[in-house]
Amino acid sequence: MEDMLTIGDVTDRSGLAASAIRFYERQGLVQSERNPSGQRRFRRDVLRRIAFIRIAQRVGLSLEEIVSALAVLPVDHAPSRQDWKRLTAGWQDRIDQRIALLEALRGGLSECIGCGCLSLRTCSLANPGDVVSSTGSGPRFLMEE
Repeated sequence: MEDMLTIGDVTDRSGLAASAIRFYERQGLVQSERNPSGQRRFRRDVLRRIAFIRIAQRVGLSLEEIVSALAVLPVDHAPSRQDWKRLTAGWQDRIDQRIALLEALRGGLSECIGCGCLSLRTCSLANPGDVVSSTGSGPRFLMEE
């Protein structure tokens, strides 16, 4: 246990609050052991898992997807480069989709904020009569497939 990290060590190294680390632990994303005093101790590779979680969130993975992805990683040793490569293999498409959405947002914001994208009910330029509302909720023009 002497080479283990305290929750304070993990917060310092990861930049996360202790409450976030405890949340991740409750969700099964990270694991700790307890010392004889009952204090949490984390293996050093928890920092890699936390880095993965933060990146996965930025890519747009849901918490459930992150839990599923991490479930295939070894828990008794640090993941290898191959483990990480296998885990992130499908992210390229997801990143491309996010880039396309951001580009559409950039173009749309400079022209009009209507069509419900930014909480306006109607836009006489892009959505006269609010006809887009019949296609569903949210920013319909930006969500088109």
